[in-house]
Amino acid sequence: MNQFLRPFLELTVILPGMFLAYLPVSSYLRQKPLKLTAWLFPLLLGLCISGGFLSCFFQISTLPVLFLLLPLLLFLYHKTLRISIWKSGSIFLAVCAVFACLNSLSRAVNAITTANLNLTENELWFQTKSGLFYNAICLSFALATWYPASHAAKNMIDDENFARTWYIFWILPLTFIGLNLFMVPRYRNTLYTGRILHGYIVISLVLLAILVLFYAMFLLMADSLNRNARLQQENHFLSLQQARYDNLRAAIEEARQARHDIRHHFLQLSALAENGDLEKIKEYLSHSASKIPNSDLHFCENQAVDSVLGYYSALAKRENIPFQAKIDLPPRLAIDEIDLCLVLSNLLENALEASQKTNVARRKIDVMICLHHTHLLLIQVENTFDGKIEQKNTVFQSSKRPGNGIGIQSVRHIAEKNGGGSSFTYEDGKFEAKVMLRTDEKSAV
Repeated sequence: MNQFLRPFLELTVILPGMFLAYLPVSSYLRQKPLKLTAWLFPLLLGLCISGGFLSCFFQISTLPVLFLLLPLLLFLYHKTLRISIWKSGSIFLAVCAVFACLNSLSRAVNAITTANLNLTENELWFQTKSGLFYNAICLSFALATWYPASHAAKNMIDDENFARTWYIFWILPLTFIGLNLFMVPRYRNTLYTGRILHGYIVISLVLLAILVLFYAMFLLMADSLNRNARLQQENHFLSLQQARYDNLRAAIEEARQARHDIRHHFLQLSALAENGDLEKIKEYLSHSASKIPNSDLHFCENQAVDSVLGYYSALAKRENIPFQAKIDLPPRLAIDEIDLCLVLSNLLENALEASQKTNVARRKIDVMICLHHTHLLLIQVENTFDGKIEQKNTVFQSSKRPGNGIGIQSVRHIAEKNGGGSSFTYEDGKFEAKVMLRTDEKSAV
């Protein structure tokens, strides 16, 4: 029984490890926590039991078994979350790196407890006391980092401004996992040497401290970069609002001038009517109608959406692109205003760029935004395009630079983060983007 219990204890650290990995992403679960726990915990426990049995039966260490289990655990972890593989993979590796450092420390403790037992070189697993220590220290670490993992790390995951950094974050935990594997002595008796054992303990603690320090620095850096990016976005939308106000002021001035000229027009028409010159009346009316401003001054009551639509409608008018908007929104929405403006700006930016490259006779941008059942915000942008749209593994390729299109990726990330969804279709020279964002039903106005 003890021969089975020892490898089993080495593998059960999977449980606190998965618990720690789920802490920063609790709001991105595809299932409710209780429902997820109800099937995931027995499954993980079953995997630990099976792995312990295989290790005991074949007389092998738990390391190859663990390497077989980790890809499966990563797959399960990612499939139960609504985040990108870069984020889920990086979080998973970060936990693995910490537990690798704790494993090295537990190996040193195991050497201390077995120093006087005269064990043979083929002793494969931790002693029971060392296995319990391994589990206890892993669980203690998970509990100690509960607050930073569920707050600081969660804030970093929530913010899309830091999305690109996830592409390189995995290098750090992989490096520390490799260092800890490199430290494993080829022969167990090597650790029984006093100086080597003391050095092993010191190095294990130093690696753990450095890793935690790096994680803390990364979180601080992420927070700083997120704040700066947020300020840049807010400044950008303030500039959009300013441009919108300038357009409104120009349009209002144009309308005021038109009203001023109406009296003159009436006098001219009256004179022509008295002379009975019908052809000149028609000619005069046609000429005057062309000078009447036809720009939309107002799209909806929501100021943020109205500013973005006003800005891009002015750009479309300047490029002779017909711009139609059907908007039905209340003054306030229970949704992050920056996220909403980012989605709408990216969609309209792409639509405007595609329309500029389209034959003048076919140019068109249609926008529809409305609330569905008070808690679902639906955004639909349709535009014409000429040329070929390239996709690679369902990811649209940029027409401005080599690589993926950032705008559509950003829209998808924001929609996923929000708990909504997005779809992009193109057929017969028409591109259609549909985005669904969730609002807080209780706060919706």
